[in-house]
Amino acid sequence: MRFIDPHIHMSARTTDDYERMRDAGIVAVIEPAFWLGQPRTHVGSFIDYLSSLVGWERFRASQFGIRHYCTIGLNSKEANNEALAEAVMDILPRYLSKEGVVAVGEIGYDDQTELEDRYYRAQLQLAREFDMMVMVHTPHRDKKAGTIRSMEVALEMGLPPHRVVIDHNNEETVRDVLDRGFWAAFTLYPQTKMGHERMVEIVRQYGSERIFVDSSADWGVSDPLAVPKTAQLMLTRGIAPAHVEATCYRNALLAYGQSGQFSESDWLEPQAIDQRELFEGNSVLRGQAPRIDEPVAAAEGATVRA
Repeated sequence: MRFIDPHIHMSARTTDDYERMRDAGIVAVIEPAFWLGQPRTHVGSFIDYLSSLVGWERFRASQFGIRHYCTIGLNSKEANNEALAEAVMDILPRYLSKEGVVAVGEIGYDDQTELEDRYYRAQLQLAREFDMMVMVHTPHRDKKAGTIRSMEVALEMGLPPHRVVIDHNNEETVRDVLDRGFWAAFTLYPQTKMGHERMVEIVRQYGSERIFVDSSADWGVSDPLAVPKTAQLMLTRGIAPAHVEATCYRNALLAYGQSGQFSESDWLEPQAIDQRELFEGNSVLRGQAPRIDEPVAAAEGATVRA
């Protein structure tokens, strides 16, 4: 079985994570633009960070057998610095048309402030202008109201529901998201968002239509193998393989495939890995013998290891 992790912050992860993910059957990841854990203070730090998402990180993933994509946006926490947010809005368009950018995101609300609302709307307008998908971050506090508000504003701004992924869902939001026709993504943080066992019951109750899972693994306590581990638990608990395949692979492909930048052929017909390659003079090697593959057809996904 193959897996996609459609929301993971690989800039905060190590090459060991890439290797473990590859061995567990993960073939592709989507990395949303994120905050750094402390506030950025200058637009130049955004330029360097966004450039790394479409450059170095894409290269680094390929050197370990994983296809890397990203979303570009101003996150809700940093939208509250008005002067900085204005400067970031000016630079976003230069990145939205880059290869491998599958959506505007992750954008939305944190504390649901006036400034967060202003820049959420501004970025939804950018998505319309560039005809792009949107990845929405729903707030951790007052989640149900914030999720409904996120969807209502998206509709008000003219975004069709099938072009918007609502992420960080839980039991109190899933019905509202599905009833309105949006994609419902679930972040697998067992202690704070959605645990593996709870996710099994979501799929048991709601099925798999427009539902998929991600790890959102970042610089905090998180698990880059959350998607394959949840798939394995679903199978163990009697969820039909078709639902497992949909929620852990197929639906993310259907959703972000609308971007025109996210295609199954990218990993079914991959380029051979040659770790002698450089990116702007830099290598992933640290003294080890490089992996050099002969051009071959893609192998089947590995067995999941819990």
